[in-house]
Amino acid sequence: MINGPTVLTLIRILLVAPVMICVFIDALPARVVAIVCFILAMLTDFIDGRWARRDKIVTDLGAFLDPIADKMLVNLTFLALVVLNVVSVWVFGIILVRDFLVDGLRMLAAKQKITLSASKFGKLKTMVQMFTLILFLVNLIFNNETFAIVNNILLYVVVILTVFSGLDYLYKGRKLVI
Repeated sequence: MINGPTVLTLIRILLVAPVMICVFIDALPARVVAIVCFILAMLTDFIDGRWARRDKIVTDLGAFLDPIADKMLVNLTFLALVVLNVVSVWVFGIILVRDFLVDGLRMLAAKQKITLSASKFGKLKTMVQMFTLILFLVNLIFNNETFAIVNNILLYVVVILTVFSGLDYLYKGRKLVI
């Protein structure tokens, strides 16, 4: 059954396309559209989970689609920034490896009828990733050197949180692997 929170998740998935298209158009209106769509997608992520839990309308479909929507938004935006030579490919690689490991661990858990829900570190990682991506998208417009330095510092924070949250999931799911 599709409810309000799941509709928001589907909207987030649909907003990935205009973000991706507009990031590659080197024109102010397109870059603004990319930022606005990214922020709207980020807001749906913030709202849908709280809405579902508050009204007790969590569904299997929503629980399945939500992390996919997050990964599509974040990973494809990072990929676009790699293609534009704004973000190093090794950063994107670390993010992808962590996501594959955590998803694999979740699949192992699900096979044993165990739910590995998002950790606080994972949620913090996603929030910092999204904030950092917004700043990178904004700097595509302004191309400011000081702003770029701040972005790169935040990128190192993202890498640290990505590694730490991945290790946290692996530690919590170590019995599933062993």
